[in-house]
Amino acid sequence: MAKGINKWRSIFFAFAVLLCGTAFCMRSWHPFHVSASEIEYNAKAKQLEISSKIFTDDFEKVLERIYKTKADFNNKALKPTMDGLVTQYITTHLSVRTRGRLLPLKFFGWEVDHEAVYIYTTAAAPDFDPKNIAIENTILYDLFEDQLNIVHFIVNGNRKSSKLNYPERKVGFSF
Repeated sequence: MAKGINKWRSIFFAFAVLLCGTAFCMRSWHPFHVSASEIEYNAKAKQLEISSKIFTDDFEKVLERIYKTKADFNNKALKPTMDGLVTQYITTHLSVRTRGRLLPLKFFGWEVDHEAVYIYTTAAAPDFDPKNIAIENTILYDLFEDQLNIVHFIVNGNRKSSKLNYPERKVGFSF
């Protein structure tokens, strides 16, 4: 009889492991806390074009924790509220400097794609210096002590990348 019970326990455990490996389980939990930001200098427009990718569940949690309000990227009725929360969050947790001067980010929009939110911003960069770029990125540092933020910077088609492990905040690029 004990062999039969152990057999069913093994089958149940295998099924649970298989289930947690599917997208179903990944929607509510993922093993990595990571964001990715891509910053590209548009020389013609003299501006930076920035997209940041953050897991939706993590982003909602941090917005709720910091701003003490409901955050739901899938609720269309909350879109104006979400626009304000996202703007406030991204402009205080991501910054770009060149020649020691802060380039203020301008919120452009956001969209949900599967399990992630993409946030789009721009920054006017009339005197951009590709030899002197400083990025400060603290996305989700308010939530996770194992957070990893990847930063890609592109100038004239040349791409450089770096990563920031919590608590690292700043990275520099030179082209």
